[in-house]
Amino acid sequence: MPGDAAPKGNGQKMRVIRVGTRKSQLARIQTDSVVAMLKACYPGLQFEIIAMSTTGDKILDTALSKIGEKSLFTKELEQALERNEVDLVVHSLKDLPTVLPPGFTIGAVCKRESPYDAVVFHPKHAGKTLATLPEKSVVGTSSLRRAAQLQRKFPHLEFKSIRGNLNTRLRKLDELQEFSAIILAAAGLQRMGWQSRLGQLLLPEDCMYAVGQGALGVEVRAKDQQVLELVSILHDPETVLRCIAERAFLRHLEGGCSVPVAVHTAVQDGQLYLTGGVWSLDGSDSLRETMQASVRCAAQLEDGPDDDIQRVGITARNVPRPAQVAAENLGIGLATLLLGKGARAILDVARQLNDAR
Repeated sequence: MPGDAAPKGNGQKMRVIRVGTRKSQLARIQTDSVVAMLKACYPGLQFEIIAMSTTGDKILDTALSKIGEKSLFTKELEQALERNEVDLVVHSLKDLPTVLPPGFTIGAVCKRESPYDAVVFHPKHAGKTLATLPEKSVVGTSSLRRAAQLQRKFPHLEFKSIRGNLNTRLRKLDELQEFSAIILAAAGLQRMGWQSRLGQLLLPEDCMYAVGQGALGVEVRAKDQQVLELVSILHDPETVLRCIAERAFLRHLEGGCSVPVAVHTAVQDGQLYLTGGVWSLDGSDSLRETMQASVRCAAQLEDGPDDDIQRVGITARNVPRPAQVAAENLGIGLATLLLGKGARAILDVARQLNDAR
């Protein structure tokens, strides 16, 4: 409820809200943006930001897909949440596994920025595109999803793992002569104010994006009704529905960062469209399909005993329940369709080959 009066529980005054975040510059920018939105809604509240390093921030000499840890960028933050050291945590939604640890929920999914991937070129290749880079040019990416799709589309290029935060990756690109270009999330570049480095935006026909990419998720303790109510005002209904469908698709496929899985979603005229695909590691084998479902529901929200039911880890009281169910079923339905066409074999081989590298 916007205004000076913040939600209260058990007649107690709302305490200072402690917000957990990763230490990277991008994570701090993202967290600051969420805190600013909360302050605008609840000007009487105080917030304290607590930054920490995660496993993914510490292990920089190994590809993400090889580490074998599902909560690379979330575990330490969730441990702080569990110990009541923080009240909420701001994540890039694509970093949050589709199955959260018991006792946690995503209490807010903020309005999505660009979900697309972007190419940043070495200055000597300014003005080029991936298609016009010289033969055997090396392109850096931390993602099997990106590498698999782009190898298929641009076979004349070589793809090599690159790790580190955005500042580190750009420094490796500009100062070391190892890469002709690197692939990053467009939303990250925008949030850092580095739009001028965006050399090429990769649309779905070239590279579909990661589940949840471009959206921020706010994770809270599921039983902390006070904080859950506080952050729920940040939910963007369209983003919630798109991300429920995407996360349900990924979870039903049993995918993750160790296999190439990608999506594209859109809402138009009350219809939610979901395109999902799976690829072999080299991109030579793939399956891709599109399905749609109606999410046009009555504006009024339903009250009932399952108001706080989680859909792929998301609790969204202010989004009509039938629309959430339709989005989740759409994701499951598309995954089931792909599995029926052989997706399991493609993913199993990709996982085995990645483990053997």
